Amino acid sequence: MMQILQPSGWVRPKGYANGIAARGTMIFISGQFGWDAEEKLVSDDYAEQAIQALTNIVTILEQAEAGPEHLVRLTWYVSDREAWLAAAKTVGRAYRELIGHFPVMSTFQVVTLMVPGAKVQIEATAVVPD
Repeated sequence: MMQILQPSGWVRPKGYANGIAARGTMIFISGQFGWDAEEKLVSDDYAEQAIQALTNIVTILEQAEAGPEHLVRLTWYVSDREAWLAAAKTVGRAYRELIGHFPVMSTFQVVTLMVPGAKVQIEATAVVPD
């Protein structure tokens, strides 16, 4: 059971939800980088790293017999706001294909990420209904 929380009279947000109420088994996914199974960055391109990080999240969800439809929260950490904005259309297309809906989201620009060369890290929370 998942309910999108959209207060009456509020402008509908674009690309995220204001809130979600959910009940079930919670899945917490640590911040994923744009790297492969051997922890090697797939590229130095922001969009390619972001798409890989999202792919990693979907792969981890599969381990819990869950899918992207169970995501309720994503937190994005980006090291370069301009790169994030420039890649928005490319990442957006891939996001809609991989995830398909907009959970609660926050995005932060940070000074740097802990993995050298990483441009994005994405944390996720999912809830699989009882």
